[in-house]
Amino acid sequence: MSATLRPATLDDLPAINSIYNHYVEHSTCTYQTVPSTAQERQDWFDAHGPEHPVIVAEENGVVIGWGSLSRFHPRQAYCHSVEDSVYLHHEHQGKGLGTLLLGELLDLAKKIGHHTVLGGIDADQAGSIALHAKFGFIKVSHLKEVGHKHGRWLDVLWMQKML
Repeated sequence: MSATLRPATLDDLPAINSIYNHYVEHSTCTYQTVPSTAQERQDWFDAHGPEHPVIVAEENGVVIGWGSLSRFHPRQAYCHSVEDSVYLHHEHQGKGLGTLLLGELLDLAKKIGHHTVLGGIDADQAGSIALHAKFGFIKVSHLKEVGHKHGRWLDVLWMQKML
């Protein structure tokens, strides 16, 4: 894998949004059903920061994937729990990029002082489940038919890794 990782910048938001919106339209790995606008992506980015980083994977100057640590819940006592997100450009799957991004997110979470990382994953997303399991995440819940997308009901698995 020749990709390099770095913190995301405002200039990366169009690429981040393009990668994400592909999955909004073509996959169940996100339960969002309407593509994000540039303003929504800006608002999302603004809600992140030193305790909730956004990183990108870049190859030859092109963003080919991204990851983030987001607040798990807005209540204050959850401040040391984060939810991870990893999205790859659809033409760059199966090359180890997800492993690179999630590994870096976990390292950042430890350095920041977070206590646990959670991943909410569609039950049919075998690749995402396997990626999280590779890093020691365990399944802590299985919520039946909580999402509806592409004309069908969807289950969500929550996986958790204690740091």
